[in-house]
Amino acid sequence: MEMEETVEAIKYDNGNYYNDEKEVIVADETINLTINENLSRGFSISPNSLKDFAIGYMLGEGLITTIDNIEELTVDDRQITAKINLEDFDIRKELMVGSDCFGGWRTKIDYINKVESDFEIEPDELLENMKSLTDKAITWRKTGGTHVAMIVNNELDISILKEDVSRHVAVDKVIGAGAREKIDFSNSYIIYSGRMPADMLIKIARVGIPLIGSNAAPTLSGYTVAKEANITMIGFLRGEKFNIYTHPDRILL
Repeated sequence: MEMEETVEAIKYDNGNYYNDEKEVIVADETINLTINENLSRGFSISPNSLKDFAIGYMLGEGLITTIDNIEELTVDDRQITAKINLEDFDIRKELMVGSDCFGGWRTKIDYINKVESDFEIEPDELLENMKSLTDKAITWRKTGGTHVAMIVNNELDISILKEDVSRHVAVDKVIGAGAREKIDFSNSYIIYSGRMPADMLIKIARVGIPLIGSNAAPTLSGYTVAKEANITMIGFLRGEKFNIYTHPDRILL
C-alpha cells in the first residue's frame, strides 16, 4: 500500500487563489492486529512496514520479550495476524499501556526493569542524526504529514528510519525492524519527532533502549518514567542545541 496520494486542491496565497493545483498528502488506513485470536486492536496508521509495526508494538507493549516468541505473523491487506507462544500471555495483556493512553501508567512502570547499559554518545552525533532524520524523511518532505523515527546501532553500523502518521507507530516500526536485524537494543538509541509522554518512554524501557532524543518537548509523565527507568531523555534537539533531562552521564559533554 502506498504512503501518499495526489489530490486536487485550491491554493490561496496573498490574495490570489489557484484552481486545480496538485497536492501530495499522506495516506492513513485502519489496520487491525489480532494476537492469539482473542486480542484485537485497530490502529489508524500509515499502511507500510506492517510486520515491523506488529513486532515493535508487541515488544513495546510487553506482550513478547523477544522476536523468537512469535510463531506466526501474517499480513493480509489491512489485517495483521500473530500467534505468540508465551504461557503468561493473558497476564501480559493486563500490563498494556495503549498509545496516547495515560490511564494507569504509574502502576505499569512498577513492572518495568531499569535499563542497564553503559552506552555513551558524543553530542555531535546526536545533532547530525537529527538533521539526517529530516533529510531522509521522504514522505514528510513531500506531505508534512508524518512523524519520523530512527533507531541507530553503531556496533553494526545500522540506522533504520521509518515514517508514520502516528509518532508511536513510527517508533514501533523501528523497534520491530531493529529486532528483525537482531541489533542489541542496550547499545542503540532512538531519535524521533514528537512529544515524549509516559507511554512512549515505557515502550522504550521495555525493550531496553537507553536513550531517546526528540526535536520536541517531554511531558512530566515521560520525564518521570525516564528518570525511574534509567533512560537518557533529550528534548528540543534542534540546530546546535538540545536539553538533557535525565541521566546525562551517557552524553560525553
